[in-house]
Amino acid sequence: MTIGFSITPIRRRVDPAIVAAFARLPVANVSDCMSRMTAGGAKLRPMHAEGVLAGPAFTVKTRPGDNLMVHKALDTAAPGDVVVVDAGGDLTNAIIGEIMMNQAIRRGLAGFVIYGAIRDHGTVRRQTWPVYACGVTHRGPYKDGPGEIGGTIAFDGMVIEPGDLILGDEDGLLCVPYHATAQVLADAQKKHAAEEKTLAAIAAGQSVDRSWIDKSLDRLGCEFKD
Repeated sequence: MTIGFSITPIRRRVDPAIVAAFARLPVANVSDCMSRMTAGGAKLRPMHAEGVLAGPAFTVKTRPGDNLMVHKALDTAAPGDVVVVDAGGDLTNAIIGEIMMNQAIRRGLAGFVIYGAIRDHGTVRRQTWPVYACGVTHRGPYKDGPGEIGGTIAFDGMVIEPGDLILGDEDGLLCVPYHATAQVLADAQKKHAAEEKTLAAIAAGQSVDRSWIDKSLDRLGCEFKD
């Protein structure tokens, strides 16, 4: 058994219909329906101009500053996959750049998530193909390994299993566990519909029930002074 340098086939992926449904929802609504306990960390930010990221996770773990296994992922990930790379959050060397991004686009991948740095940011930020990363540096990567494909990774406590749903927008990145996608989707759709109704009421100048604020203050023991 090899520790730290291996490739495991990814045998499950969240259904494309589920992916498409999540892509229509704000990440914030999904996050609220997961008890606000799951996040990819504030360091991970969208590096592209605009556009939603949604797809099954093709997981990669690599030594900080090295992208050998990311190159292998580009050759083996399936169309629609999100290549999600745990590079330790290190910003010393870029893990991907313009060439690898264009290879990924040509292969029909859904996006990159790099828990580390990228380069060629000028090109990345002018297009809508999703790239999330922690930072930018001109220093290029090494290609010596080790690394793992198809294993469990984690960003700031957010655990990502192969085939889980990866969802990202301007607010950040979220992973929905494979087994929980149906329930979270149903809950998030209801929440989104409720918020849309509230926003429509505000826009129409209608009163919105705000009684919950005073009820909460009373329940929590807030003192109202003269």
